[in-house]
Amino acid sequence: MNPPILIVGAGPTGLALAHSLARQGVPFRIIDKNAGPGTASRALAVHARILEHYEQFGLAERNIKRGHPILSLDVSDGKRVRATVKFHALGKGLSPFPFILSLPQDDHEEILVDELSKVGVEVEWNTELISFEDTGDGVNAVMQQLGQPVEIAEFAYLCGCDGAGSMVRKGLDLDFPGGTYKQLFFVADIETETPEDDMEKMDMYMDNDGFMLYMNVRNAHTKRILGIVPEEFNDRTDVEYKDITDYVENKISVTASKVNWFSTYRVHNRVSERFTKGRIYILGDAGHLHSPTGGQGMNTGIGDAINLGWKLAAVVQGKAAPIILGTYEQERIAFARRLIATTDKAFQTIVSQKLRGTLLREYAVPYALPPVFQFSFASKNAFRILSQIHINYRNSLLSKGKAGKIYAGMRLPWIETDRGDNFTPLRSVDWQIHIYGKATPELIDFARSRSLELYEFAWEPKMRDAGFKQDALYLIRPDGHVALATDKQWLRVLNMYLESFGIVAFGAE
Repeated sequence: MNPPILIVGAGPTGLALAHSLARQGVPFRIIDKNAGPGTASRALAVHARILEHYEQFGLAERNIKRGHPILSLDVSDGKRVRATVKFHALGKGLSPFPFILSLPQDDHEEILVDELSKVGVEVEWNTELISFEDTGDGVNAVMQQLGQPVEIAEFAYLCGCDGAGSMVRKGLDLDFPGGTYKQLFFVADIETETPEDDMEKMDMYMDNDGFMLYMNVRNAHTKRILGIVPEEFNDRTDVEYKDITDYVENKISVTASKVNWFSTYRVHNRVSERFTKGRIYILGDAGHLHSPTGGQGMNTGIGDAINLGWKLAAVVQGKAAPIILGTYEQERIAFARRLIATTDKAFQTIVSQKLRGTLLREYAVPYALPPVFQFSFASKNAFRILSQIHINYRNSLLSKGKAGKIYAGMRLPWIETDRGDNFTPLRSVDWQIHIYGKATPELIDFARSRSLELYEFAWEPKMRDAGFKQDALYLIRPDGHVALATDKQWLRVLNMYLESFGIVAFGAE
């Protein structure tokens, strides 16, 4: 008998969804038409919010050890450094991971595949989804592994994590509105003779010819370069690194002793009209494509997987009503649309050859940017946005109430106490109640009767600074977002919330 869920695509999004389901004890199959994990990739940055989720699954430490933190950014015009931004102080006190992790996507995928194999889950490589049909009661999928007969199998749900050209999205006949940037982009993985002294630094070059982003990856001799191909090559399909060698060396003074790989590509900004249809879901690049600004694309796809994963697990295991599955699209498509608009505007400004772009490069970057990051509020706000810890689902059907400055839908603010932090309990990937102060005996009894985890954190003044209200009740979702917030420990309100969505703790029998 087939498991209830089929994941199509074993890139970072599909693998993150697989880990989410495996961590919650839900069986599934994951297939990919490729022969194995990717060997080359454009995505490089893993942001704090994703590392927080990975910490819940026990994956953060290995990823961090494989990559390295990026702590600063130098912006130059090819002649001199025009601005320096220090990242390491931006996220202090906001997240247990106050940095950008530099980790190439191929290394990232290799780790996720290996960690899945440790829990007995193997990706079915060389296996393609040929067609599918939502029958209302399930999804009939037609698949074929290379060299094997066609297989027809039924699943309760199908999840399309199959990239920009998604067969699942096309099979659902969903529009994919947006546009394609006129510039031709390149990404290169090169080796240099001279080692890099500062592995924790990222460089950006900007002038009227365009821009390049470059940093060390894997070791002090290997550098990743991402940029715009010179205009003279824009219409060619056979551009090689040797064609742009002079351009790269003249602009950023980086000389390649060896080119490990090189690729050109077009960048799109698109969001699918829907993220779900019946029993079928699309995630990651299948649902949204971004400019490279801020390294948000891969992180957003993994965020999709985390959001959908706990909801599918709850419904499949009878721990929540199917109505919660509708909140996946409600929550994630709204964020994707906002992000596309923001990154597109930022990217268009950076590459603009017109007055607006020139003013940004010549004046805003060198003179306005560094002072902004010296102010605590501005720098911390910048970290919240870049790291995706600012994501909230305030308008979601699942979000109810407000207590202190914390409203339902927010990511639970991270806070350290003398006894640890309030994120450690999230490793259970389960519903839980947080009380910053003292829980009433009635609430303790209620939680015990429902097998709900209850955590009391002795009140400290800094909790108020983080937005918490003393003795208020916060019901936390399995993904670390606040589901319900009440000023008082109202059992009736809590009980009504749980019953309205059929919520049962995963720990309950």
